[in-house]
Amino acid sequence: MAEKTGATILDKIVKHKLTEIAEARARVPISRFEEEDLFHRECYSLREFVLSPEKTGIIAEFKRASPSKGIINDQVSAANVTQGYADAGASALSVLTDSQFFGGRINDLLQAREANTIPILRKEFILDEYQIIEAKAIGADIILLIAAILTPESIAKFANTAKNLGLSVLLEVHNQEELERSVCDDLDAVGVNNRNLADFSVSLQHSYDLVNLIPDNFLKISESGISDPKTIRDLKQAGFNGFLIGENFMREANPGEAMKDFVAQINA
Repeated sequence: MAEKTGATILDKIVKHKLTEIAEARARVPISRFEEEDLFHRECYSLREFVLSPEKTGIIAEFKRASPSKGIINDQVSAANVTQGYADAGASALSVLTDSQFFGGRINDLLQAREANTIPILRKEFILDEYQIIEAKAIGADIILLIAAILTPESIAKFANTAKNLGLSVLLEVHNQEELERSVCDDLDAVGVNNRNLADFSVSLQHSYDLVNLIPDNFLKISESGISDPKTIRDLKQAGFNGFLIGENFMREANPGEAMKDFVAQINA
């Protein structure tokens, strides 16, 4: 159940998503998902890959478009881009599956899964357990729960459903109030979204303000607005384990090469 929010675009997304879920339920029953081969695979661990010294901690995102930027890059394939990310040292991949507002496709995640052997986050506005079961069936390893659109009860329920399916859970928060009311035992990671979902403005200060308030038993992820390799070093110093980056790479003709160059600068 979504909560009321003053974010107009978020209201529109939630309203459309609830309709979309109802239509999907009528079209494809949950039992169909449970018949898929991918539903029965063992998921990759977000924690293991983010903390691996052989990886970068970067969760690299495949995103064709956004409500604030319009089309970012619709000339590349999910398989090629995500493989480039993995080759550049990504700890995990994030794939948008929302079509209405972000130009995403379920098929993008399926392509990414076929091409890679690292964890994949289904980047989606999850409002129903149906979407979590679907995530497992299309090859995702991680789901995103957005505090701004969910009640604490829904977050706890959805996180438990995900854990029972072997999925990792990333909770996304934007401020201290969302963090304090939303944390629950079945989370693996807490992400601080530096982008305000109300007006899409970006400030890395959100990450610095919240990092020490996130319990240390969860992975700490800084999301959005990261475009300078030096920022990664600063965020690591502050206590973050992972970094979700998409737009900075996706606006380049070859996102995988862009990430490779970025990582080289982090290590310089």
